[in-house]
Parts: sequence; structure tokens; C-alpha cells
Amino acid sequence: MQQLERIEHYYDTVPRVAATTEEVGPFTLFVADGSTGWQFYARPRLGLADDITADDVRRVLARQQELGVPRAVEWVHETTPSLLAAVREALPDAEVEVVPLMTSDRDLPGRNGAPGRCEVLRSDSADLAMVVGAVGAGFQGTDTVEPGSLGARPHLIDEGNLVMVAAYDGRGAVVGGGSASPRGDVAELMGISVIGSARGQGIGTAITAALRDECRARGVRTVFLTAASHEATSIYRAIGFERIATGCILEGLDG
Repeated sequence: MQQLERIEHYYDTVPRVAATTEEVGPFTLFVADGSTGWQFYARPRLGLADDITADDVRRVLARQQELGVPRAVEWVHETTPSLLAAVREALPDAEVEVVPLMTSDRDLPGRNGAPGRCEVLRSDSADLAMVVGAVGAGFQGTDTVEPGSLGARPHLIDEGNLVMVAAYDGRGAVVGGGSASPRGDVAELMGISVIGSARGQGIGTAITAALRDECRARGVRTVFLTAASHEATSIYRAIGFERIATGCILEGLDG
């Protein structure tokens, strides 16, 4: 199986442990279990060979609106090249986030002397909620870390479907974290974030390496992620990731 095909199978598999699905034209619509605290999206149906039209896009967005869930679509451009034009025809004023999809099939460098430590958390870790809060604080650009809602995370950790890593500073305070969702021999790294005052010290690299190491210990061969900025792309490339495709994200239509 080719690498992108394996990643597409992964994308179709991951939400199913915490969502119901509905086929809407050429899309699979994932609707999150309300207990998780998460929101999902629609993706092109696995194995789809037909072009997607603007009417198809309007139909799946209307169905999301009927269900009272956020209108959101995610896809890989190289796998479904017709979808970007269809979205732009259906929603001329909407912004589509276009990001590098990067993968590593080989070992990455280690922590490179980052201060503090990184730790893979158990489902009953007292720091689990603080990691959720620290990741949110990092993305929001604040240094104020408050405990976050755990949702289904402890259950997913116990089931082996989620890895969470905490990053600590030299005083032992949680300053960031990240997660991964291993499925078979593929895993995506997600939500890697560090609060502002702790950036520039190699902690993000340390989180990435810790997640990689844990996934590899579980038999994962392909580790991949999407990079949200040019800076992130440069960092991930420097530690062994290579761009193989383009991820597309349509969201924020209800805000």
C-alpha cells in the first residue's frame, strides 16, 4: 500500500472510536460522541474516484447544519484534487487552510538538550488536565495554564488509541504537550504546543521526539503531521520530516 493510501485509511479509521458516521454523497460525515468534547468533520469517502462538485459540498455542509455540528471538511489535496475548486465555487468567500502534510518513516533526532523533561502520561495522571490546558494556552498565546476538560481522553489512553505527552520546565511546571493517535503502523502527531514563555528552548522538538519514540515502541512505522506555519514546517523538516502532500481544512464557517 502506498504511503498516501495508508494515511487515507488512517484518516478514515481514527474518528470512528469516538464518532458515528453518515454517508452524504461522496463524503463520510463523522459526528462526534457528545461525551468527548470534540468536534469532527466530513472527509471524501475512502477510495472515492469520482470528482466532487460544488453541489456535493453544499449538501454535506447543509447536513452538518441540520445536525447542529460545525460545518467543516478536511481532505488531502493530492488524493481528492477536485475538492478544492468545488469548495471555492460553493463558498467563494470562505478561507481554506492549506498546510504541508509531512511524514517520517525513519528515526528523528532526540531532545537536543532541551531543558526540563517530557513524560508519556497514564490515563490516571494528575497532570493530564494541566497538559490539555497548557496545549490550549500555547495555541491561544497565553502563559496562563488552567486545567482543561479531559473528555474521552482517559478511556482512549487505556484503549491504546491515544498517547499524551507532558512537557515540564526546570521547576516541574507543565509548559506544553502534545498527542498522537496510533492505529496499526500509522500515527498522526497532533496538538503540539508550548506556552510562549517556554518557547525557543527546544521543548517542542522534545515533545515531538517523545511522541515519536512512544509510537515507535508500539510498532508504528509511519509518523505524520500537518504543519500550521512556515516556522513549524522548518522545525519539523530539521528533525527529519519531509513534505509528501497538502492538507486542506475548511472550518470556522459557524463562528
